[in-house]
Amino acid sequence: MLTDYHVHMAETGEFTTEYLKEYLQQAKEKGIEELGISEHAYFFNETKDIISNPWIDNRRGLNFKDYQAFFDQARAEGLKVKMGIEMDYTPGKEKEMEQFIKAHPFDYVIGSVHWIGDWGIDLAIYRDEYEKRDIYEAYEQYFDQIVTLAESRLFDFVGHIDLIKIFSYKPDNQNFVEKQYDRAVEALAKSGTCIEISTAGFRKPVGEIYPDPILLKKCYDAGVGIVTCSDAHAPKHVGYAFDQSLELARSVGYQEIQVFSKRKRETYSLD
Repeated sequence: MLTDYHVHMAETGEFTTEYLKEYLQQAKEKGIEELGISEHAYFFNETKDIISNPWIDNRRGLNFKDYQAFFDQARAEGLKVKMGIEMDYTPGKEKEMEQFIKAHPFDYVIGSVHWIGDWGIDLAIYRDEYEKRDIYEAYEQYFDQIVTLAESRLFDFVGHIDLIKIFSYKPDNQNFVEKQYDRAVEALAKSGTCIEISTAGFRKPVGEIYPDPILLKKCYDAGVGIVTCSDAHAPKHVGYAFDQSLELARSVGYQEIQVFSKRKRETYSLD
């Protein structure tokens, strides 16, 4: 069973079933049996008490009832799609995040780290920050949040777990990098939080899949589950380079992927 659980719509189109059908058609052509839409939570007015900064506030403006109505309409039309959300994990806002998550009937919830304070680590407008900061400190701060994200047990899986590499800024000391991986993997394993293998990294400046194969092997050895995702922001991205994600998963030992429905987890063979 092939799944694509990390798909967005708001940035390139409206929440309409006609637009959804373009995603579903692409999924069908790629042999994907399950498609999930997981819009960024920061777009919704209901998350203003969770995360707020000028960049986000300038883009916020959706009402969650419209998102829910979109899924209700899709199901009424017999369109098979999972309802997800991608939340920016915000340290200190665990209570607010939990309240938001529990208030809605999600099939799955992704936790991601995009911000270190007011620094949007994956935004081109902030790319110069990497030249101004100590990359070792940045990595440590980033993985601090991955650890507490997992420890919160609020999320089904982590999105693009090593996003901090997006502009190819990496510490030279591999032992230091793997130390960050190890503490993240320990937290993931203890909490039962999965990670995604995301092909979106191939479309970013780093030109690499998420996660680093070394990190993925550590996850496999620790029993951390995986899901497959393309982080599609347009229909053409659905299932992007999935053959490479499956090849990577198998190369480190994985024989199964995880599938989520109503926050319940099921295991399926990669074959």
